[in-house]
Amino acid sequence: MENAPAWLVNSFIYLSAAVIAVPLSKALGLGAIIGYLAAGMAIGPWGLALVANVEDILHFAEFGVVLMLFLVGLELDPRRLWNMRRPIFAWGGAQVLGCAAVLAALAMLGGVPWRIALVAALGLALSSTAIALQVMGERNLMPTSSGRSVFAILLFQDVAAIPILALLPLLATGVVGDVGATPVNHWLEAARIVAVIAAIVLGGRLLLRPLLRWIARSRTPEIFTAASLLLVVGIAGLMHQVGLSMALGAFLAGVLLAESEYRRALETDIEPFKGLLLGLFFIAVGMSIDFAVLIASPLQMAAIVAGFLLLKAAVIYTLAWQMGVSFQDRPVFTLLLAQGGEFAFVVFQAAVGARVFPPATGSLLIGAVAVSMLVSPLLLVVVDKWLLPRYASRRKVALEEISEAQDAPILIAGFGRYGQIVTRVMLAEGIACTILDHDAEMVEAARSFGYRVFYGDAGRLDLLRTAGAASARVLVLAVDDVDQSLKIVDLVREHFPNLEIVARARDVTHWHRLRDHQVTRVQRELFESSLCSARSVLELLGLTAADALLTTTRFRAHNLELFERMHPHHDDRARMIAVVKEGRQQLEDQMAQERLERAARRQHDEPAAGH
Repeated sequence: MENAPAWLVNSFIYLSAAVIAVPLSKALGLGAIIGYLAAGMAIGPWGLALVANVEDILHFAEFGVVLMLFLVGLELDPRRLWNMRRPIFAWGGAQVLGCAAVLAALAMLGGVPWRIALVAALGLALSSTAIALQVMGERNLMPTSSGRSVFAILLFQDVAAIPILALLPLLATGVVGDVGATPVNHWLEAARIVAVIAAIVLGGRLLLRPLLRWIARSRTPEIFTAASLLLVVGIAGLMHQVGLSMALGAFLAGVLLAESEYRRALETDIEPFKGLLLGLFFIAVGMSIDFAVLIASPLQMAAIVAGFLLLKAAVIYTLAWQMGVSFQDRPVFTLLLAQGGEFAFVVFQAAVGARVFPPATGSLLIGAVAVSMLVSPLLLVVVDKWLLPRYASRRKVALEEISEAQDAPILIAGFGRYGQIVTRVMLAEGIACTILDHDAEMVEAARSFGYRVFYGDAGRLDLLRTAGAASARVLVLAVDDVDQSLKIVDLVREHFPNLEIVARARDVTHWHRLRDHQVTRVQRELFESSLCSARSVLELLGLTAADALLTTTRFRAHNLELFERMHPHHDDRARMIAVVKEGRQQLEDQMAQERLERAARRQHDEPAAGH
């Protein structure tokens, strides 16, 4: 390949390294991330030296983190994000400030100048969003309370990187403001930032959906994919122009489109690019490890890595205890946040540029962060194989895992308030059930009441096979997380086509998405209980029990019929609204006619009662 273009040669090298290293790492039980890092070290300047331009590759591959946060934003609608404001700012602030304070204090006690100690501590307090979210995705931790807590803290760190970078010129000069800067310039810069954020928010609300709808109508999938990437690239570029985090801008765009009808299409189009670029990012991190610094100061490097990992772990474990993270989840929670992060590379490079500390110090700190990112996945393997089993043995009730194939006719995924009722009815009829739940605390609570619930993720094919999905007749899908429930549906449809699915829908949107996946037996979780309450209200207002029952029965039948009419148009907002309004008018007309008939019957019955 001597005469081949450089990009072709490099692409061949990266893909070959990944294809060899990652499956080998997975086969050894070390996970994909270690495989990518090992591949980077193998082809980097200190390995086979097949690639030299590490910095350029690292900057390009950082776009994988941007795409990842865009997809995370698509999972969070604005209401959920607002509900997370307390863990984001309270717990996120406590983690960053607590870790930075402890690290800076120890560094200054060791004789490090306060400016260097402060910047180093702030950079080391940040964690790797890429590794943490990748690990949580592999372990399906995002739907859990500890997973949401980790994400909230990571999101705060991405925001905190902005003021940390803004602080560097002040620490370099020792005065407030840069030379030549004026209050007007500061106000103009702040106005630019506000204007860009406002443009993203307003554009996401007013322009993006009509634009995506227009592109989708062209029926050219490749152009929709190009538009998806253009959206993320454009917003990331806008944020970069005003000195803000590209990843934060992509996340904000994802949140604004979380309720869009094109959310699923965006996820499908961007997911492959995200996976490849994240893999390239980890390869670039492996290549960026400066072994010259390791060789020159091995003891100092080891002391920095071990010191900041242990100190951060102590602060984060205490924080996890205060947050109420379950005993079993604390080791993984602590380790995911204890490692260094990709934003530390940016902070330390900027600190060298601003002359806060010399290049040698920057190389040492960058090397320590890279080593921590390499060591953390290895430590996770240690935690899984040796620490968590010890934790489990200390628990009063050990979590029972499925070790033998089950053969119950009913398989229930999720043992929350919905799954419990279904289970009790089945058991009362003498019908055996195999119950799965991913929440360790829920499993323990159920065991204390005598229910035999297995701990496990119903989104895993091997666990479904062991649970008896191949021979079971019905799967009751009572999982709380919407995307997880759809993942299970797709898995069952592909591998267990004879298994009937009865599903619970959280809301109207979830109902439509389940129907899109060909699930016909779907029950909205609050629908029947709301009708019962409506019956009680009607009776309190004077209707007879029979009339109240008739009214709610008619409403139920009409509502179910209306949903079937709405479903073909649920991606066309205007048409769906028209169907809803038409159906509501029909129901009101029908109910008005029935009220007249009831009044006529009462008038007819009253004279008869008088005789």
